[in-house]
Amino acid sequence: MKLSVVIVDDSEINLSLFKNFVARIDGLDPLCFSVSADALNWCEQHGADIVIVDYMMPAPDGIEVVKRIARMPHMRDVPVIMITANDQKQVRVAALESGATDFLNKPVDKSEFIARIRNMATMRRSQRLLSDRAALLAEEVAQATRAIIERERDTIVRLSRAAEYRDPETGNHILRMAHIAKLVGAQMGLSAADQTLLLEAAPMHDIGKVGIPDHILLKPGRLNPDEFFIMKQHAEIGYAILSNSPSPILDAAAEIALCHHEKFDGSGYPRGLRGKEIPLFSRIVAVSDVFDALTSARPYKRAWELDRAREFLIENSGNHFDPDCVDAFLKVWDEVLRVREQIGIDHCDSNDLTEPSHP
Repeated sequence: MKLSVVIVDDSEINLSLFKNFVARIDGLDPLCFSVSADALNWCEQHGADIVIVDYMMPAPDGIEVVKRIARMPHMRDVPVIMITANDQKQVRVAALESGATDFLNKPVDKSEFIARIRNMATMRRSQRLLSDRAALLAEEVAQATRAIIERERDTIVRLSRAAEYRDPETGNHILRMAHIAKLVGAQMGLSAADQTLLLEAAPMHDIGKVGIPDHILLKPGRLNPDEFFIMKQHAEIGYAILSNSPSPILDAAAEIALCHHEKFDGSGYPRGLRGKEIPLFSRIVAVSDVFDALTSARPYKRAWELDRAREFLIENSGNHFDPDCVDAFLKVWDEVLRVREQIGIDHCDSNDLTEPSHP
């Protein structure tokens, strides 16, 4: 491992002497500067492994050089040796406080110079090896973390898809409503991280339907009161499945699963929450979920036309839906249409438009 040694001294004789000493040590490459400002510029642009600087120089002097090097982020661990007279105790204290690592006395003894620089070189090589190892470990940790996140996302997608095999209403619906929810959240000022969290958590809003009997879940007609009572339990079943997880995604999904059927006026289920008592993610999902459900074909209904579904949201703003969420939805209407174009949509027929009978 080749190390660069920056030597700073306004005396050409000293530069030549110190360069000769450094050259006697294997693996060191001496770089000489008679102007301290030039040495600082070099260190700023290229860095160095060891710096040897004389105290008595035209400005910036040795102390100032040490201070400026200490302020360079890439030079903070670099050993700096200052050359001073033996009786300059105050200078040495100031140099140590500024960041100097060691000292050499004038007149410089060749054997001592070589021994000290060799020791500094050994220390610097160890630092670089540790730094390289730390960088390698950091990359390995980053790769492992990315792999864990990808596995978590894959598991969540598979979990979201689990409901698809029980409920024919799902499929591309969960993708469309999640992307629409993200658009609404972005319009409402959610951070990029929260937008992503909403996108990844929203598809699990109806995971609780895996606990609903087939004769109710798959019933083609309107549910009777007893059946509807059982169907409503999917919100709490979903919460039970997803809650108490260390995963932020599952934690957000649990809240959405529990509260996405709450209504802004307090008439929803399962807890009858009203207004801002309903978590924001759930208020957003309520809008995106209902809109996409209305405009998608179901075994018990045909898909609503887009304008009619849009008017439904407007008419129910303030009772079923959070008005702020509806307003945000309307502002991203063009993007909503693009989502429907990009993710497969169900057939829309203007005939036989009936209200959805399932919750």
